[in-house]
Amino acid sequence: MSFPDLRIALTAAAAVMALAVAGAAAAQSMIVRSTGPSAAKYPTGAKLKSTDRLTLVAGDKVVLIQSGKTRTLSGPGTYSASGTVQASQSMGATVARMLAKGPQMRSRGGFSRGPDEAAPTDIRAPNLWLLDYREPGTFCVADPAALLLWRPDMESDQLLRIEQDGHSETVAFVSGANFRKWPADALPIRYGVDYHLSGGGLAAPVTVRFAALDSVPETIDATVETLMANNCAPQLDRLVDALSEGEGTGG
Repeated sequence: MSFPDLRIALTAAAAVMALAVAGAAAAQSMIVRSTGPSAAKYPTGAKLKSTDRLTLVAGDKVVLIQSGKTRTLSGPGTYSASGTVQASQSMGATVARMLAKGPQMRSRGGFSRGPDEAAPTDIRAPNLWLLDYREPGTFCVADPAALLLWRPDMESDQLLRIEQDGHSETVAFVSGANFRKWPADALPIRYGVDYHLSGGGLAAPVTVRFAALDSVPETIDATVETLMANNCAPQLDRLVDALSEGEGTGG
């Protein structure tokens, strides 16, 4: 084989390999939520190839993520892991709001109601890096100095008590505001220890702990993997819920 022919062959082989690698990466999906009788068979965090198939029974619900979009599968039935989803038109704004690194400290994302209306229970914090103190579990935080507490109800003055290892601090929420800064001077963020929160409109005390992030992930897929790796389930649930609400039709 002459040198020009060899060069052409090598170039073609490299192009085919690059396409194969890119295709494999693009086709891979990951399970981000799994409930029902088959949850152990299809655990959260499992990665799937495009050729994989999922056989679900009644009561199963599996949410897959691929290229920043989710796809919800419900049993019974057999499904290909390579199906695609056309996200709704509002998904871009939702994702940008959820992943924004620096939410403004102003009243937004809460609710208001009439005098005879009950407070809704499904309002979620509009940004992943806001600490919705109703959610127990591990919370991933990249910048402790900028950590904000969030509540859904802005219509009353409330006192939130935070306790950790014999130390306590009270955070005052005033009517019309649903953000308050974490009291870092009195209770610095420590990782891997429990903080007990009470009051502040909570029906029962809540326990949270913190996991350190070196930086905030830039993409949805990277965010999902980071939250999973650090066991930050409340934030992962919030993100998956937001993505699932934006699902359009899928194959």
